[in-house]
Amino acid sequence: MSRPGAGERSVAGGGRRRRAGSGGTGADAEPPAAAGGAGAAAGPSAAAGGAAPTAGPSATAVPSALAEPSARVGRGWTAALSLANGAIWAGWYGPIQILLALQAAEVAPPGTAKETVLAWVTGCGAAISLLTNPLFGALSDRTTSRYGRRTPWILAGVLGGAAALTLLASARTVPLMVLGWCLVQLTLNAAFAAVTAAVPDRVPHRQRGTVGGWLGAAQILGVLAGTALATLAGGLAAGYLACAAFTLLAALPYVLLHRDLVLPAGRRPPLTWRGFLAGFWISPRRHPDLGWAWLTRFLINLGNALTLLYLLYYLRDALHRPDPDGGVLVLTAVNGTTLLGTVVIGGIWSDRIGRRQPFVRWAGVLMAAAAVLLAVWQTWPGALCAAALLGIGFGVFTSVDFALMTDVLPAAAHRGKDLGLINIANSLPQVAAPVLAAPLVNHLGGYRVLYLVAAGTGLLGAVLVRRVRGVA
Repeated sequence: MSRPGAGERSVAGGGRRRRAGSGGTGADAEPPAAAGGAGAAAGPSAAAGGAAPTAGPSATAVPSALAEPSARVGRGWTAALSLANGAIWAGWYGPIQILLALQAAEVAPPGTAKETVLAWVTGCGAAISLLTNPLFGALSDRTTSRYGRRTPWILAGVLGGAAALTLLASARTVPLMVLGWCLVQLTLNAAFAAVTAAVPDRVPHRQRGTVGGWLGAAQILGVLAGTALATLAGGLAAGYLACAAFTLLAALPYVLLHRDLVLPAGRRPPLTWRGFLAGFWISPRRHPDLGWAWLTRFLINLGNALTLLYLLYYLRDALHRPDPDGGVLVLTAVNGTTLLGTVVIGGIWSDRIGRRQPFVRWAGVLMAAAAVLLAVWQTWPGALCAAALLGIGFGVFTSVDFALMTDVLPAAAHRGKDLGLINIANSLPQVAAPVLAAPLVNHLGGYRVLYLVAAGTGLLGAVLVRRVRGVA
């Protein structure tokens, strides 16, 4: 990573503690200079959907794309971005929940288990996801299109995603299925990186919990929509085509109705491959707040992944439920209901009192308590209570931790790339959880130990959020 300029230094580096609702400077104060900027900020960014503001007469004014936003975004902008976010998650989860498993059973060669085929397909896709999210975030940071930095990548991503889902619909061999799913991950991660980066580009600190809450709600509803489309469309190919159409059409309102902020070509730093690649390392010593926030997110997500991974086997082997599949469906419904009930409320409440840490900390404690319930109260009522607690905690965590992460980004010029690296803390636990869970269940004490380890992991993340000094 190239050495940051004076404007790139994190709040923690200055030894100040920032209230989440203050925007760092106060509602009427001049926004701070963005990374690499030489002078004062150009003023508040345009209201959502309005024309992008122009720089002031000073030649050194920071362009609006790099200024810290201060004008609140409107409901229309939030709704359109949330719909685009839900569209991306529908494009992912229709296949993940239903279609890939059905397709793996159809294309598996004789003598090869369908589970093996599915593992190869999803594993290759996960590897692509880990690599491409920060890559496309970095590319969008450098985009100087007249349509803005993020919008071209959202449009290209959903167009490519729809095409890749259409390709998957025709896949009749394992290699073509792997190729199609990797292309889905590649393209939709391009769109997702741009959608998440649009929040710190346009939303002031005092509103990010609320917007994060609506994005979280859209994520959950997108998963449900994708699953419903895959189930009700009437066949494998029809399911893929339905997900493709929804992914594309639901993203268009944001692309067509809301103008993005434009980065002038003269403000794009010179490209050197060494510097570009080095930018994917963010020193936790130079940016400790970001390092601790990343670790907090990783640990709480890992605890959540460990809790959910073997839920079907837990119901069958530990609780001896006669219908474990139906039990998982009931627990998922309970979890989703409480999650939807808290994801927006938690973000709004966090914005109103101007604090993030207490919400993240207590969300992690609730999620750890849910895992403890599964370990010590191994009954069906215990599982129902655990599912409800887990949903409450994860709902608050989803919105408020997203806001916290955007509050500790080190540089306006690198928001997309930095958020892409942060998103690894979401996807890496999904890879690590099976590696950790299998030996815990099979050799080190069974489900009781698994859920106690999950609780301890999440609780450690909740405690470590106190190490983030720049956000209250």
